Amino acid sequence: MAEVALKPTVNWQKLGAPLLVIMILGMMVLPLPPFMLDLLFTFNIALALIVLLISLYALKPLEFSVFPTVLLLTTLLRLSLNVASTRVVLLQGHTGTDAAGKVIEAFGHFLVGGNYAVGLTVFVILVLINFMVITKGAGRIAEVSARFTLDAMPGKQMAIDADLNAGLIGEDDARRRRAEIAQEADFYGSMDGASKFVRGDAVAGIMIMMINIVGGLIVGVAQHGLDLATAANNYTLLTIGDGLVAQIPALVISTAAGIVVSRVSSDEDLNQQIVHQMFGRPQAIFLTAGILGLMGLIPGMPHTAFLLIGGGLASIGYLLLQRTRAAAEAQPLEAGPAKMDEPVDVGWHDVAAVDRLGLEVGYRLVPLVDRHQDGDLLRRIRGIRKKIAQDLGFLVPPVHIRDNLQLKPNNYRVTLKGVTVAEGEAIAGKFLAINPGRVLGVVSGQTATDPAYGLPAVWIEANQRDQAQTYGYTVVDTGTVVATHLTKVINEHAPELLGREETQQLLDHVGKQQPKLVEDLTPKMLSVTGVQKVLQNLLEEQVHIRDMRSILETLAENAARTQDPDELTASVRVALGRAIIHETFGGAQELPVMALDPNLEHILMQALATRGDAGAGLEPGLAERLVRETVEAVDRQETAGLPAVLLSPPAIRAILARFLRRSAPSLKVLSHAEVPDGKTIRITSLIGGNA
Repeated sequence: MAEVALKPTVNWQKLGAPLLVIMILGMMVLPLPPFMLDLLFTFNIALALIVLLISLYALKPLEFSVFPTVLLLTTLLRLSLNVASTRVVLLQGHTGTDAAGKVIEAFGHFLVGGNYAVGLTVFVILVLINFMVITKGAGRIAEVSARFTLDAMPGKQMAIDADLNAGLIGEDDARRRRAEIAQEADFYGSMDGASKFVRGDAVAGIMIMMINIVGGLIVGVAQHGLDLATAANNYTLLTIGDGLVAQIPALVISTAAGIVVSRVSSDEDLNQQIVHQMFGRPQAIFLTAGILGLMGLIPGMPHTAFLLIGGGLASIGYLLLQRTRAAAEAQPLEAGPAKMDEPVDVGWHDVAAVDRLGLEVGYRLVPLVDRHQDGDLLRRIRGIRKKIAQDLGFLVPPVHIRDNLQLKPNNYRVTLKGVTVAEGEAIAGKFLAINPGRVLGVVSGQTATDPAYGLPAVWIEANQRDQAQTYGYTVVDTGTVVATHLTKVINEHAPELLGREETQQLLDHVGKQQPKLVEDLTPKMLSVTGVQKVLQNLLEEQVHIRDMRSILETLAENAARTQDPDELTASVRVALGRAIIHETFGGAQELPVMALDPNLEHILMQALATRGDAGAGLEPGLAERLVRETVEAVDRQETAGLPAVLLSPPAIRAILARFLRRSAPSLKVLSHAEVPDGKTIRITSLIGGNA
């Protein structure tokens, strides 16, 4: 059999960065000819221009997230070129001003006219501009941005979690947005440190220049026998040319750093932002032109310059004004009032059906639900229904949306079977900054309350959004406020939304995959109404019904023994015990739970046996104390960051959960039979110890 030789493939992209770093470090040790210095200095200038242009066209800082590393490499490249050129200047400087290549000679002669005093002054000014102005400012911006970005991370994470829970985004989008937040914090932190490289490069440039001048004079006079004037001319011009050819790219890179860290994320690049924001108001252009014109008429002023610039600005303002008027006239006229329909006889169509689930909005919120006005609330509601279907296991009815002129302009209400179950206020065009309990500052705006969860909040303008997130607020737009509130209402009233029709549709859906199971259960052993009641009981206690196969199999096993929905629900909960425990505690091996005192358990069991209702069979004082101690234990449990779970005997679990539901809505009552084998129970609180 012939052997096939596999040729190894080399990924040159992965080798590019290591080779570049090795080459840069090698330039500090290996001597370079003048021609190679010309190429490398030209490459350094080109690289600086590329970095500057990329920073100008980036829409947000993260599009150039590699900039801190590029800043380090370019700084290292300049220092390596300084070392290589210093070696050539000191070794060959006595031969003339072209000893270190044509690029250094050109910068020494052309840019400063061959006058080393002028060149020295220009070099020092460039270094001061780079060191004292641009680099210092960029470093300060990066430092403040890094701190504010880190402080705003919890609020941004909560906003992502809120959108995810409301079904507005998927897991992939949430994961991507979380990664962007982490990258943003890392970027500004890296920029804060990388700016120190540029400042150190400026200091090193001054020191290298002084060393080159002094060393050049010593070498030229002592070793090569040059007179002091010739040595000063040659070595000083070479040193100044070397410094300028390095500091000008450094100034360009520092400018790019300042642009990157001072950018505000937008859909426009810097050029478009400057044009739209600085030249978007003709009134400002006209006013400036008028001031320059008046200054040009003052005796003694340079009339030509002032009048020329003023006239140019007036022309630009006129063109902008004409363009604005043309754009306004191009907008389509609003349609006139439609003709009223002819009256028709009263019929069955006038009997309005009651909506299972409805959303009514004031007239200022109509754009949120109007697809012709780019309203995205309809899309969000579809996402909510999809998210709830994935979480709970059934498809909630469609939400009927309508405008209601009887509501205040910014108000909305959620109706269930024609009855208002929730209402709130959402100001169109603004953002709601929700205080999660720990913020670093206060933002100005209209004080409000989060309609969904009752947290303190403030309605703010769009330009305050970044500031509020920096302070730690959770900032959401108007549509998200309504969508989040609607999601909470649907979850709370899920049992009422699961009607007979939805139950039949759910059974039909399961029957496509397990037809024999559904056929044997309904209607032979249990009616659709009986299945519906069991599913409603599960939803009422926040147990999802996604595992319909286990639910139906358990009902089929127990339906011959009993038709009582409560007993069937208890059997189903035992079958779903592993899912219930995982939903509450995750994958934890130890389950921290609250428990009842044995004496209280005995009293409740007796009350159930005699009266059939634990709440009714209890002495009023004992019932009140049971509720009070349970609420206190739930508060302690939640303060400690633990789930509020009460473990009870199976016989009294359902009645105890019903009795405590109104006083402690977040409490989950589990029975011993629902805890799967292999789990360890740890009692954190004992309720009714003095019963």
